Amino acid sequence: MASHSRHTLQHLRTLINGDPDRFSANVYTRMFSIDPDLRELFPAVMAHQRDAFFRVIDHVLEVVPAESGHAELIEFLAQLGRDHRKYGVLPEHYGVMYQALISEFAAVMGDYWDDEAAQTVTQAMMLTTGVMRGAAETAPHPALWSAEVVEKYRITRDLAVVRLITDSPLRFAPGQYLEVQVPQRPKVWRDLSPAIPPNPAGELEFHVRAVQGGTVSSAIVGETRVGDVWYFAQGHGTLHIEPDRPVLMIAGGTGLAPLRALLIEMSKRADSPATHIFYGMRHPGELYDLAVLRRIASTNPWLTVTAVSEETTDPWWITAMATPESLGVEHRIGTLADAVIESGTWDDHQVLIAGSPKMIETTRRRLVIAGVRASRIQHDPVV
Repeated sequence: MASHSRHTLQHLRTLINGDPDRFSANVYTRMFSIDPDLRELFPAVMAHQRDAFFRVIDHVLEVVPAESGHAELIEFLAQLGRDHRKYGVLPEHYGVMYQALISEFAAVMGDYWDDEAAQTVTQAMMLTTGVMRGAAETAPHPALWSAEVVEKYRITRDLAVVRLITDSPLRFAPGQYLEVQVPQRPKVWRDLSPAIPPNPAGELEFHVRAVQGGTVSSAIVGETRVGDVWYFAQGHGTLHIEPDRPVLMIAGGTGLAPLRALLIEMSKRADSPATHIFYGMRHPGELYDLAVLRRIASTNPWLTVTAVSEETTDPWWITAMATPESLGVEHRIGTLADAVIESGTWDDHQVLIAGSPKMIETTRRRLVIAGVRASRIQHDPVV
């Protein structure tokens, strides 16, 4: 790419980063004015949608003028195209998005929008919308599939287990997460990690904690009923096990779910590598699935389980939970990062971390400082 074209895209990126929400809102306003029916495809509150849209466009403007990363960008855009089918996006809608983007870019750039700038930006947006449209049109599997809730129970006041059955093929790998829409929050999609691997019976299980301000998680924990139909889109995530290296797993809260699915899948094999999982919560009574991990370990000598809690005792509202001590599981007090680092050296292990963004970042940083190669540490953005 010529230096002038590179500078144009970099300058445009700087301009839209000045007010990301206004940029995204203006693009959507232009889209809805071109095709008012498009508004029906989106939720009433679009703050999350606008933020996600801006991050995509910002990423495109960052990578296109760069020296590398183009192949990864194409795959990223293709996946977005396949994903957007779940909203009801049709091939012709990409032309509307293209028109709205070019119009807004011209307005943002003002006097900088000349013929050369227009050509550069047009090519970048034609690439973006063209790849997404092509991937959507050639996707091999249906955009959506459904499953029915057959069981739901609350473990604590803010934590629930939901089990579902589907007749559809389960096209995801153990450790991946799925895009999910629940009937209580139509048109709103969230990522949830199955706690069991795909199976011929079509069974699904999710562990969901209601987080403050989380409308979907709160609805799942508080309002889900047997008979509800959930919709699912694509599977994402890259957590996996390499068979020739010992494994360190670190699970915070419901981040246990994808690692649990991997452990169940590993328990079906005779050659699974030695694995040590650290499972942590704030209170010991919140280690809701510790008994399941203990049962897996009892028949799989390659698995070691360590429970971690920041507090030594439970508050009054946590009752009827087996303690780590009663299960015969090692119990450490402190943060997950402290417990892992103090338990030994892990530089020869592959590491999988799942939990809150803060826990993942803190633990990852501590491990790198302790000598673990960053390339051997796996984590997904969501669990």
